[in-house]
Amino acid sequence: MTPPRTPTAVDALAESFFEDLLALAPEEATMLGRTGVQTQYGDYSPAGREAFAQLYRSVLAQLDELDPADGIDEVTIHAMRERLGVALAEHETGRTELNNIASAAHSIRMVLELMPQSTDEDFTHISGRLRNVPTALDQYWQSLLHSQQAGHVAAARQVQAVSEQAESWAAHDGALSSLTAAAAAAGVSDQVESDVRAAVAVAAEAYRRFALRLREELLPHAPQHDAVGPELYQLYSRSFTGATLDLEETYAWGLEELERIVAAQQQVAEQIRPGATVEEAKEILNSDPARVIHGTEALRDWMQQLSDAAIADLRDTHFDVPAPMDQLDCRIAPTQDGGVYYTPPSDDFSRPGSMWWSVPPENTEFTTWAETTTVYHEGVPGHHLQIGTATLVKDRLNSWRRHAGSTSGFSEGWALYAEQLMAELGYLQDPGDRMGMLDMQRMRAARVVFDIGVHCGFTAPPQWGGEVWTPQTGYRFLREHLPVTEAELDFEFVRYLGWPGQAPSYKVGQRVFEQIRAEREAQQGSDFDLRAFHTELLQLGGLGLDTLRFAMRRS
Repeated sequence: MTPPRTPTAVDALAESFFEDLLALAPEEATMLGRTGVQTQYGDYSPAGREAFAQLYRSVLAQLDELDPADGIDEVTIHAMRERLGVALAEHETGRTELNNIASAAHSIRMVLELMPQSTDEDFTHISGRLRNVPTALDQYWQSLLHSQQAGHVAAARQVQAVSEQAESWAAHDGALSSLTAAAAAAGVSDQVESDVRAAVAVAAEAYRRFALRLREELLPHAPQHDAVGPELYQLYSRSFTGATLDLEETYAWGLEELERIVAAQQQVAEQIRPGATVEEAKEILNSDPARVIHGTEALRDWMQQLSDAAIADLRDTHFDVPAPMDQLDCRIAPTQDGGVYYTPPSDDFSRPGSMWWSVPPENTEFTTWAETTTVYHEGVPGHHLQIGTATLVKDRLNSWRRHAGSTSGFSEGWALYAEQLMAELGYLQDPGDRMGMLDMQRMRAARVVFDIGVHCGFTAPPQWGGEVWTPQTGYRFLREHLPVTEAELDFEFVRYLGWPGQAPSYKVGQRVFEQIRAEREAQQGSDFDLRAFHTELLQLGGLGLDTLRFAMRRS
């Protein structure tokens, strides 16, 4: 067993920085399961945003005064300089983000879903935070106005989408109302249940007011043009990947990768029925009653059973999955936007990691062949293994490294790598399950092409017109390559247009993981140990991709 590491001066700075971050963002403290700030929100106003920037500048200056004591310090310094540097660069653009998936409007609501929901005290905290929603949304609105005054307004498509979402969350049967139902289900006292109902009404009214402001005050100033252009896109791409990409090369690679995956799908289609096209093979799979789940409760049960089986089978063989990391809670999300997401465990694992499925109301049937790989992506060996491992290694990494240094390129890249790895390890031998994995890989490759192509104004392939990408052409392209319903496609289309650089980070990250593994295998030859490689990699905590390369090569 590796002995605990003695914290260094670099660790002390990182710990201090992390605590300062939590003081500015109490929501993150809730994510970690901390107490004492359960009713609070951070300051979403321009002053609050500037407070973060001042903290970043101060920490970067202090880093310049420190020397690394060991290799872990070297990685920490590399990571902090990269992450704080790009955060400052984003701040200095003067933009306040607004999109249909990851804006402050979403985080203000979502933190409520992660709060304990069992006792009178739990729901008293929820009531307190609900009553602070109006102030948080007002502060966010001030930042949106500040951004507008600087000449930066989100595209009309995003403003309209968030306005509609805010209205839906505030509806009598919307996401906020689920908290009233949860209080009743928990059997809290009549007084506490009444308080929750009243506080939900306060928060719902705030969201309705916010939705009205977006429609009436911001939408008239919102541009119709969605693309952000290559210069700003490069910054966003750095933020999500922790790497400076050659965008033209990555775009070309995305086209090649998409072609490779489609060819692989055709091979699987031949296994399902000789001579079948990919679409015909999918129809055969969809018509197989043994592969269909009816209703969200059955979907949740199936997710949990598959997740539990994966943990039991993979632990102590291909991966290190110690307790309490061997618990994963599968849930149906209170929203109905579409998509699946993971929320991390609390720092002490008293709240387990959770896999959430947000199901549009019209979706009542689900096909196991299409979704098996998603469970591996969100659970084990995907997000849950990666984030759970980082949470556990308190004896060697500081809190910032464990909880705050990651990027989408690392976390989503690992999860996509995990999908392919499960095929490699023999867990997707069924042609349907393998078709589903390839469908997800195909979707992520198509997103590289769409996201970079549309936002950077690149030329589409001849089969897609051979001219500069437009959102309209891109929508048709996505419809051909994304295995989703029409409602889910609409959501994803708006997401990519409003969250530039994030969607390609999955495939870009997967590519880096595969490259690093290939380098290590070439170096070690027959001595290469895949389980040990994965453990070493995941015990780094989350990083940017350039820092990941630095860390793995220096070891």
